Amino acid sequence: MSEILPTETQSARDSAFRAIDPSLGEAIEPAFPIADAATVADTCRRADAAFDLFRELDPDARASLLEAIATEIEALGDPLILRAMSESGLPRARLEGERARTTGQLRLFARLLRQGRWAGVTIDSAQPDRVPLPRADLRQRRIALGPVAVFGASNFPLAFSVAGGDTASALAAGCPVVVKGHPAHPGTSALVARAIHAALDAQGLPQGVFALLQGPGTDLGAALAADPHIKAVGFTGSRAGGLALLEIAQHRPEPIPVFAEMSSVNPVLLFPGALAARAAALGAAYVGSLTLGAGQFCTNPGLVLGIDGADLEQFTTAAAEALAGTPSQTMLSGGIHAAYERGVTALSSHDAVEQLAQGVASEGCNRGRAALLRTDAASFLADPVLSHEVFGAASLIVRCRDMAELRMVIERIEGQLTITLQIDDSDLSDAAALMPLLERKAGRILANGWPTGVEVSPAMVHGGPFPATSDSRTTSVGTAAIERFLRPVCYQDLPDALLPKPVKHDNPLALPRLVDGEPG
Repeated sequence: MSEILPTETQSARDSAFRAIDPSLGEAIEPAFPIADAATVADTCRRADAAFDLFRELDPDARASLLEAIATEIEALGDPLILRAMSESGLPRARLEGERARTTGQLRLFARLLRQGRWAGVTIDSAQPDRVPLPRADLRQRRIALGPVAVFGASNFPLAFSVAGGDTASALAAGCPVVVKGHPAHPGTSALVARAIHAALDAQGLPQGVFALLQGPGTDLGAALAADPHIKAVGFTGSRAGGLALLEIAQHRPEPIPVFAEMSSVNPVLLFPGALAARAAALGAAYVGSLTLGAGQFCTNPGLVLGIDGADLEQFTTAAAEALAGTPSQTMLSGGIHAAYERGVTALSSHDAVEQLAQGVASEGCNRGRAALLRTDAASFLADPVLSHEVFGAASLIVRCRDMAELRMVIERIEGQLTITLQIDDSDLSDAAALMPLLERKAGRILANGWPTGVEVSPAMVHGGPFPATSDSRTTSVGTAAIERFLRPVCYQDLPDALLPKPVKHDNPLALPRLVDGEPG
């Protein structure tokens, strides 16, 4: 595919790598150059050189850039979808939906920029006659942090990758972005990167505003996170990867924030009334969520808690029957498939765990079979290993004696992206008693649904206490994601000629403001 061939300068480099089709286990042409340390340093310098110009663009100009990127991605057409299919093993419909999500969130941040609230303009007018002391004229706005390193995710080659949510929110904030593409889909990454550069050219902006660096291994990512021009990191991936980046960022001469989404088992709580009313239906629906996309979602329901008894047994039977009929699915890469198989084997061989069902085996490379397992609360509480995430379509049902023991389990689990409540009206008092604890444990609490599927909207929170994320104050999905890459600056008694546009006296950008505590 000529659309993704490296440039002549790149192809002249000695080191290169290829994507692997996970459904075949075969390399895909062309080869892509591996960025070396000198390339990382030069790329980050160019991002820093573009920073001051880019961060002071009028919001409408940055909004136009985001919209232009969305249009250029759509213009890539079918070659983008076909390449992503071959590199990820994901089906066409899933990737077409993901492309729509990618362009939709770019346009969502464009609307946010034009609304202006993100700038946080606050003015406390001078009070020269105030006693006992006068008050200075104080003006605050939020500015971009600086160049941001974004790490592409394996499970979303479009929506959490080169032009995904981290890139969209960082560009919206006014931060140049350097993306470390995921090595599983370099061709997809290269196509999207070219769309971004085409948009930059069309808007007359410097190419340093965005760059894509590619290569396997960890050295490239480590060099990027350590570069002194990088001022923040956005990451979606494994706990080990996120913690490694945190370690690098915290031990730099200038530590920087790392916004890492890492690990979550997303517990589902089956309350007695809901089980009594619809146990079998819940079991079937749960398996649908568990096996969606081979279970390779950040919000996959990997843990189920319920009160032991006939109703939980009915749920379990229905779930086991549904799961036993699910076909195996191609996983994203050989490494992810191997890790999944190790995780399922470790759980199923545990003395306190019973394997209830496994999906249908099939021929082919990297085919993940769904797995349903069960244990009791006492065993779960006794061994922290049982609470660890297995990335894929594997889930553990935990039988609790009563609501008190179920609460004990929740108290012990780590921070989560989601906690789901399956409830009826008769369960509301029990659920209300748990709510303060659930709020401490998760970034999103949902009722009578399933956690897979994350709406991109202003109210969405895709984050949570550690280890779900490295910073529980933030979200990586929704318009609040822009706040990760902004910081406040106050201007005291500056003459109007020195004030930036957002806080000038005549408000030339017509941004919403809080003036002396009132909207103005």
